[in-house]
Amino acid sequence: MKALATLAAICLLPAIALGQVEKSGPWEMQNSGTTASLRGIHAVGGGVAWASGTNGTVLRTEDSGYMWQSCAMPSGAEKLDFRGIWAWDADTAIVMSSGPGDQSRLYETIDGCSHWTLLYTNPDKDGFWDALAFADDEHGAILGDPVQDKFIFIETVDKGSHWQRDIAGGLKSDQGEGAFAASNSSLVDHAIGTAWMFATGGPTGSRVFGSQNGISEKGLFREWYAINVSSLAKGKSSGIFSLAFRDISHGMAVGGDYTKPNESAGTAAWTADGGQHWTGAEKPPHGYRSAVAWDADAKAWIATGTNGSDISYDDGKTWQPLDDGNWNALSLPWIVGPKGRIAKLGALPPKK
Repeated sequence: MKALATLAAICLLPAIALGQVEKSGPWEMQNSGTTASLRGIHAVGGGVAWASGTNGTVLRTEDSGYMWQSCAMPSGAEKLDFRGIWAWDADTAIVMSSGPGDQSRLYETIDGCSHWTLLYTNPDKDGFWDALAFADDEHGAILGDPVQDKFIFIETVDKGSHWQRDIAGGLKSDQGEGAFAASNSSLVDHAIGTAWMFATGGPTGSRVFGSQNGISEKGLFREWYAINVSSLAKGKSSGIFSLAFRDISHGMAVGGDYTKPNESAGTAAWTADGGQHWTGAEKPPHGYRSAVAWDADAKAWIATGTNGSDISYDDGKTWQPLDDGNWNALSLPWIVGPKGRIAKLGALPPKK
C-alpha cells in the first residue's frame, strides 16, 4: 500500500506542475513561442491582442493568450524591428517598423496576418519613426524623429491608405532633442477631435508637444505648442518615453534614463489640466520606465521598464513596486519584453 501511495504521488507531480503558472509579481507569464525582443503590443478586447518585435516578428492571440500564433512575415521584413502595432480586430492590423530611412515602414493585414501589404515607406533617408497611433477607425498618425530640426508628423484620414505630412509650424526641435521608440507610446490621441500629443527628451530636457485644430480661409489646419517638463530626467538618453491620459484632464508621463535602469529620480510626472502643467511624482517608480497605462478596473496607473513595474493608486503622486522583471511595453492586460517575454495581468496588490 505504501508503495502504491508513493507511486500515485509521483504520478500526480506532472499534473500539479502543469497546473502552475509562472509569475513575475502580478504578471502571469504566457508562451509567446518566440525569442524576439517584443516592443509592440495592442489589446483589442474580447481576448484578442497583437504583439510585434525584432526580425519581422508579429504575434496574435484570439483566446486571451492561451495560445499566441506566429504570423506570416511581411515580404522583405526579415531584418526589420517592428516597434509598434495597431489592431482593430482579429483580422485587421497595421504594424510599424522603426529604423533609419526606408527601414521605417507600415504593413497592413486584413486576413488575420496570413498576408501583408506594404502601405507606406519612410521617404526621409535621415528619418526614423518612433510611434504609430489611431484616434478612431480612420484617423491615425506617425511620429518621427526630427529631420532638418523639425519633428515629423504624418496623418491619415482613411485608415492608412493615404498619408500626408504636417507642414504646420511649432514642430521645431531643440538641439539633440528626439522622441523614443521604446514602447510605441510616445504619441497619444489626447481628446475628441484628434488633438494629438507627443513626448520628447534630450540634453535640453523633456517636452510635451500638443496640437489644436483651427480653421482658416484654406480650411482645417493644425497648430502645435510645446510644454517643458522639468521634473523628468535630462540627458542624451533621457526624457519622456511614454504618455497616457485617462480622460481629457488627467495624464501621466514616464521615462528617465534608459542607460541607468535603476535610477528612480525623474521617472514620472502627472498632469490634471490636460498637459498644460506637469508635476513630478513625490515617490517615483523604482527605475526607468518605458511605458505607462491606465487600468480602469483597478483605478490605478501601471508603469513598466527594464527593471520592473510599478503601480500608482493616487494619480501618479506615489508609486509602489509590482515586480522586478524586464519589460518594454504595455497594453493592458498584457505586457511584453525582450527574449519573447509576454505576460497577462493577474490580481493586483492592495494599496499601501
